[in-house]
Amino acid sequence: MSHDARVALVTGGARRVGRAIALELARAGCDIALHYSTSAEDARQTALDIRSLGRRCETFQMDLLGGFEPRALIQQAAVKLGGLDILVNNAAVFETDGSTDADSPKTGDWNSATWERIFRVNAIAPAGLCWAAAEAMHARGRGKIINLCDICTERPWTNYLAYGASKAALACLTRGLARSLAPRIQVNGVAPGIAEFPEEFEQNRREALTKRVPMQRAGSPEDIARTVRFLVEGPDYITGQIIAVDGGRSIAW
Repeated sequence: MSHDARVALVTGGARRVGRAIALELARAGCDIALHYSTSAEDARQTALDIRSLGRRCETFQMDLLGGFEPRALIQQAAVKLGGLDILVNNAAVFETDGSTDADSPKTGDWNSATWERIFRVNAIAPAGLCWAAAEAMHARGRGKIINLCDICTERPWTNYLAYGASKAALACLTRGLARSLAPRIQVNGVAPGIAEFPEEFEQNRREALTKRVPMQRAGSPEDIARTVRFLVEGPDYITGQIIAVDGGRSIAW
């Protein structure tokens, strides 16, 4: 990290993986624009923890669904913190879409509202933020964009097809923007495997999923956060890459 503090916007940064990323970038010397949707108290606590590290942190509440204006969030963050150097698109919706079910495994139910909601948060909002952030970054002559993808784009879960398809769109966006925004802006992705189990997953399901991982353990939010930090601090010659952080799950049969 340079001597001048960089400003990083982390979406969904109040809790879980987003919180870990925000804290890790603060430790790396970044000032943090912390976006959240509904987790106001978690955002307040994360901001306090960032400030305790000696970094500035401003919080921004915005719903990434209907009426979301990407340029407004980018501009607010830049005005409050004096610019924008790093965008981490972490916020996401992870939920089943009813693509299959136990009674009708080949058909299931299809709900357009579910697909539209998942795509708006996981693909459309990040796309808008990438475009808006690129404008701010070009003004500073540099920038790094990191999108949180998922290994399910290569190993789809049949009852999470909307989620997987939205993350596949994000992966495509990542590679495409890496070409169009070079050479000043680098765009990369991080594809977690098991970083942090959804709270509703029961223990037996967690154990069954972990057994499929060559490393024989789940990952952690900190594993993802340290990878994001590497892409922020690492060589500018890395762009258009999506790094799997999955304990080897993506190469296992």
